[in-house]
Amino acid sequence: MASEYDPSDFIDSDFQAARKSGYGSTSSSPANDLRAPSREEVDLKVNETQAKLAELKRAQEELERERAGLEELRRRQNEFQTGREEMMQHLTRGVGLLEESEFAARRDAEEMAKALGELRSALDKVQLINEQGWGKDNYNVELTRALTTLENARMEWNSSRLKFSILSGTAESTEKSDTPAVAHPLFTAQSVGDLCKLGLALTWPLVLLGLGIFLALILRR
Repeated sequence: MASEYDPSDFIDSDFQAARKSGYGSTSSSPANDLRAPSREEVDLKVNETQAKLAELKRAQEELERERAGLEELRRRQNEFQTGREEMMQHLTRGVGLLEESEFAARRDAEEMAKALGELRSALDKVQLINEQGWGKDNYNVELTRALTTLENARMEWNSSRLKFSILSGTAESTEKSDTPAVAHPLFTAQSVGDLCKLGLALTWPLVLLGLGIFLALILRR
């Protein structure tokens, strides 16, 4: 016996589901996407754009401050490097010059101390000469000894004078010569009468010459 007819056997369930999803959905159509934006949407977009601009401005200001800080740091680094090199050159040169000057001064001081000791020794020997104690028997011997002492002292004195100009007064005379001389006016101390006499003494030969020429012209006429 044939089975009973069931209409559901001829219905495709997948097709029905696709049909319902394609034609029976409540989603917006392409026409709804092309509609003009509302005022609220425009205001929202404007606010969002202004917020983004404000954020970009803050970021720009922050970058500007960072750049200014980096430029100041670079300037200070350059100043440090330049100043360090400059001071290294100056200090190295100064140390060298002062070391050389100190060496020369120490050498001069040592020579001066040595000469001072020798001069003091010569002075003591000269002061110890006592001619009052010379007797008749040893007079010639003591005189010869005294002359030798004086000659040695003179040699020491001359040697010290050659080494140190201050012993000859050269330094003092040099300082005096370096002092600029004060210029004195020629006629400062002259009175008016003296100046008139001086002028007459200087001009009377010219007056006599002019008078002689005048007389000669008259006599020729």
